[in-house]
Amino acid sequence: LVYGQHGEPSAVVQLKDLEEAKLGGSDVHVKMLAAPINPADINVIQGTYPILSPLPAVGGNEGVGEVLEVGQHVVALKPGDWVIPASTGLGTWRTRGVFPEEMLLKVPRDIPVLCAATLSVNPCTAFRMLSDFESLAPGDSIIQNAANSGVGQAVIQIAKASGIKTINVVRDRPDLPKLVETLMALGADHVITEEMLRKPEMKDLFKSIPKPRLALNCVGGKSTTEMLRHLQPKGTMVTYGGMAKQPVMVPVSAFIFRDVRLRGFWMTQWRKDHAQDPAALTSMMDSLCQLIRRGQLTAPACTEVPLQDYQAALEAAMKPFISSKQILLL
Repeated sequence: LVYGQHGEPSAVVQLKDLEEAKLGGSDVHVKMLAAPINPADINVIQGTYPILSPLPAVGGNEGVGEVLEVGQHVVALKPGDWVIPASTGLGTWRTRGVFPEEMLLKVPRDIPVLCAATLSVNPCTAFRMLSDFESLAPGDSIIQNAANSGVGQAVIQIAKASGIKTINVVRDRPDLPKLVETLMALGADHVITEEMLRKPEMKDLFKSIPKPRLALNCVGGKSTTEMLRHLQPKGTMVTYGGMAKQPVMVPVSAFIFRDVRLRGFWMTQWRKDHAQDPAALTSMMDSLCQLIRRGQLTAPACTEVPLQDYQAALEAAMKPFISSKQILLL
């Protein structure tokens, strides 16, 4: 799926037959199996993301493929291995591709294909945010908004596996009871709406669990200010998205009297910072694959779409209140 200019995905993305590159000595020929449509992919096509590929470009930053053939200098991969992108900008919305070996990461074949296809962005983001900002112990709690997003679903499951309680904030919607049920089934301890954050009943909620030491924000605006109120003194709020397209507003009192910390997180930057530290990446991937094998981490709710129906998938990915990730089957 190629776009030659930036703009609305449904207008600029086209299905094209491209000539395959020749296999060089350090290259790997990959047959793509499945690739999701993430919010960042949409932003890249619109031209609003901090990292843009030279045009024309193939869409998609995430997915899983099977190695068909390797160049003579390739040592870590062999035909039949499963691989995912090692960094962003690979262009995964394609049936086949030839990539340099260092752009790919091997993943085990004994995990479900949808888990592998959605492994490199959301679960990694969730894992790092839960690990890198506060040292959380079993019994501690965290609060997050957009809890039904891909990252939100991964946070619930990874936290649950570590004995950490989650308070999950979602927007009110027509099918709210169904969404609450879904998130509880993943292991959420509490699911509340943004309106509830402002209500006195929140006091009752904190009789059964401690106030959170960590807040995860991917919305911005009012939702964030309300969530911040419930953070413990010296707690940390990490912002990793801004779906409301509104700034994060923090009362001065939160800084002075509660000494809260505001941080930001971007998985792409983490990968850059750890480019010389492959062990950090391997250890995270191993932990995530272990959770998947034990059934403690599942792929987010997915809708599988054949590549030729990409138009419908792009439109569905941009609808509000969508809790299902569109996955292109390649």
